Amino acid sequence: MHSERQPSLSRRSFIAGSALAAASTGATTDAAAQEDGETVTIDMTDDLVFDPDETTVAPGTTVVWDNVGQIGHSVTAYEDDIPEEAAYFASGGFEEEQAARSGYPEGDIPGGERFEHTFEVEGEYGYFCVPHESAGMVASLTVGEQAAGGDGGDGGGGQAPFAPEMPGSAVTLGVAASVVMVSVIALSYVFIKYGGDYGTE
Repeated sequence: MHSERQPSLSRRSFIAGSALAAASTGATTDAAAQEDGETVTIDMTDDLVFDPDETTVAPGTTVVWDNVGQIGHSVTAYEDDIPEEAAYFASGGFEEEQAARSGYPEGDIPGGERFEHTFEVEGEYGYFCVPHESAGMVASLTVGEQAAGGDGGDGGGGQAPFAPEMPGSAVTLGVAASVVMVSVIALSYVFIKYGGDYGTE
């Protein structure tokens, strides 16, 4: 009698272990998603524009300015148009706007190259391209959990709420976790339904 009950206990142990494995996989997925930093790309084009010229990102996002054309550009912050607590940023590593202006073409980003900066401080950032500022190559960046516009900002068309892009590794792990969970459930069902002798005593 005792030996007839043992397979049932083994199946229960198997199901419990499988559930723990699935939960562990899900936790790994969440951890990987948190470790991956958000990245947003802004193109610099031969039409002398930043594309897009208005961007909203979450704190901790790394913004990559990618020169997709042949004409050289710079990414230079307006010193008076960034949050007070934020570090100044400019291609070429300049620490202030005047130095970036007078130091150009140092800080030039040739076609096919890029510049990146990680934004931690929430607020509005204005920036421009030194050689093409007069042609209107200026842009703005908002760092915050949701898009600006709800607090009366510039009135009119506010941007849509920020929708983070899922990092590739998090998507892969998420799919893997889903497959494992579905497999565990299917296997458990088959194991319980067909895997043992449940004859009455």
